[in-house]
Amino acid sequence: MTIRSLAVTATLIMLLGGCASQPAMQGDLVIAKQGSFFIGGREVRSDRMSMVPTVTAAGTIVVDQMYVRYQVPPSAKRVPIVMVHGCCLTGKTWETTPDGRMGWDEFFVRKGYGTYVIDQAWRGRSAWSPAAINQVKAGAAAIETLPTLYAAGQEPAWVIFRFGPEHGKTFPGVKFPVEAQAEFWKQMVPDWFNALPVPNPTVPSLGELARKLGGAVLMSHSQSGIYPFQAAALDTNGIAAIVSIEPSACPAATSDLTPYTKMPILVLYGDYMDLSPRWSPRLKLCREFVAAANQRGGKVQIVVLPEIGITGNSHMLMQDTNSLEIAEWLSKWLETALR
Repeated sequence: MTIRSLAVTATLIMLLGGCASQPAMQGDLVIAKQGSFFIGGREVRSDRMSMVPTVTAAGTIVVDQMYVRYQVPPSAKRVPIVMVHGCCLTGKTWETTPDGRMGWDEFFVRKGYGTYVIDQAWRGRSAWSPAAINQVKAGAAAIETLPTLYAAGQEPAWVIFRFGPEHGKTFPGVKFPVEAQAEFWKQMVPDWFNALPVPNPTVPSLGELARKLGGAVLMSHSQSGIYPFQAAALDTNGIAAIVSIEPSACPAATSDLTPYTKMPILVLYGDYMDLSPRWSPRLKLCREFVAAANQRGGKVQIVVLPEIGITGNSHMLMQDTNSLEIAEWLSKWLETALR
């Protein structure tokens, strides 16, 4: 089956038969096992772990570890899904939506997949080191050595996430639940991305996790969109498929594309791309990557939702009001791609 026919088939299944699958989304959620663990990590020692007088300053901590929370249903499908959040967020991205609807984490568990939701290294429940900041506060290091941190304010994030053209204004027909915007802003956290090495410590941990699971789909979003590709460049073993949702970058079309010919790949974007100076160039570069990878024998597909008749989706399409429609489409894509 060609890439184009796969997209058409999955779309028809969703439009014509998607409603029949919705009853499976009702009723009690049944989980065979759940828990959490960490992947990766390294020990660091410093004399500036604390500036609090009652806490000893010197000591050893672990950083670079990646937190993983999992849920596995009875009779799980062979390949689990690892879900990776983007900039200024945590694994909360995949959980209950801001207005209280089912998130993709639960959806795919109900579809029979084990789900493994991570917090990127140095984010959320994955620890970070205060030593560099404390060194400066103590006067033992120059201010220029402070790590580069940032947080996405609500005003620019509104535009970046394509809720609308400017803060407080929405695009016509946008499906993000803006009435629950206050709950969404609570999800956002400071971001250490620019203070970390390349590849981000999350990248090798994703590959390690995929191998630990005996194979997994790596599903990424936005800032982390490139991470599964970077993990595959290190080692393709264990990576059963890549689903990169609204990636901020794809591999360069001129790079070594050999790793990306070894598994099915989907690059998925929402709506209003042509109205966003930030996102339209990224879409163009990802199209170039997809074309180049397929010329080398890859099974790479790029889907822009309005082009298959699904409109109104923001950058946070897994939280939009039609998020389960998209998840249903995606589940059909996975069933076909993983055969």
